[in-house]
Amino acid sequence: MIQAEVINTGSELLLGLVQNTHLTWLAGQLAPLGVTITRQVCVPDGPEIRNALAEALQRADIVFCTGGLGPTTDDISREATAELLNLPLQLDEDVLKTIQDIFAHRHLLLTANNRRQAMVPQGAHVLANACGTAPGLYFPPPLLESYHSGHLFLLPGPPRELYPMFEAAVSPILQTSLPPKEDRDCRIYRCTGLGESLLENQIGFQIEARGDINVGYCARPSEVDFRLMGPKAALDEVEPLIRASVGEWIYSRGETLEQTVVNLLKKNHATLAIAESCTGGALASRITDVPGASEVFLAGLTTYANSAKQAFLHVPAELLEKYGAVSEPVATAMAEGARLAAGSALALSTTGIAGPNGGTDSKPVGTIYIGLAVKGVPTIVNPHFFPGDRLTFKQRAVTAALDLLRRHLEGLPLVSGSGTPPGSRTQRAR
Repeated sequence: MIQAEVINTGSELLLGLVQNTHLTWLAGQLAPLGVTITRQVCVPDGPEIRNALAEALQRADIVFCTGGLGPTTDDISREATAELLNLPLQLDEDVLKTIQDIFAHRHLLLTANNRRQAMVPQGAHVLANACGTAPGLYFPPPLLESYHSGHLFLLPGPPRELYPMFEAAVSPILQTSLPPKEDRDCRIYRCTGLGESLLENQIGFQIEARGDINVGYCARPSEVDFRLMGPKAALDEVEPLIRASVGEWIYSRGETLEQTVVNLLKKNHATLAIAESCTGGALASRITDVPGASEVFLAGLTTYANSAKQAFLHVPAELLEKYGAVSEPVATAMAEGARLAAGSALALSTTGIAGPNGGTDSKPVGTIYIGLAVKGVPTIVNPHFFPGDRLTFKQRAVTAALDLLRRHLEGLPLVSGSGTPPGSRTQRAR
């Protein structure tokens, strides 16, 4: 197993001012190359960068250090590495020319500190930055003879710069310099509607008992990634068992749930409209995060007030008065109203109580009704109960709505709610 370590630099990460998203992305890029990240550390700007590099280079086969390549005095990854490896810094005229051209194109003044980014440790290879001024640096094995590591990469911190650089420059270096990948594979089954403990009992224990496959779980609100690592032949052998046991809860092997739903809509030549109350547009947002969603998504109506439900979705006033906005009949009327208003084949609706206030004994905070209207068939409403904070409630509600639509499009059972609220039942109405 080829082991890699990631060092993320930047005081802003440790202060909670910037979210660190590098690990997930880098791990996804390295796994197909047969490289496993075994450790990640985050250090502030300053001397800790040198210390972290010294430790990582003694352990890992490959080290990635992100951040600290900018023009300001707190950007010292370049200098710290040069000092550690005893390499003099030299001005790279080609890098300087690139930086000068970028500033000229943007009509900006090039200051003395920007020239720091053109200083390159002797022997290091420059990695072009197509999206910024900070070049990356690659230190090949001859520069690392005193250490265990054979490869060291200094990469820019901003994802918009790091990701393209990795794909264009880092990945080709690794593909040509690493030994052939072992016949091992990593498969991630993305599931919803089934908790990780149930998933483990249903199939996880059985696979782990084989002894040749490593099993792991990663839980998010209403979703679980079921991860298997092992010989490809062994993973092929258990694939039918997984599908037979928990197949209906697996929505993809890599796509997000919204990507899966949009692709299923396209495959079925179906169009969608959405009527939201408690989710406040979050459901439509997830759908429109997918490129090409405009081919199937016609309209999203966020009807928060009862008056808006009446005006735009034609929800009858007597339904609102008799049952309340958070109810099965209103969820039905909202879905059917959205479908008719947009002229779509399908429509989803959400109405619930996100909290922290507004709940009652019969409809506590966390209660939600999700409707699915389909042209020519009875409308389905599934009740759910998602107690907790407001943001997590909305995330779980949107996931449940997307999964209801996925199940319909795949011809799977339209399961009733998760943690059904008191006094609720699944309703089918016209």
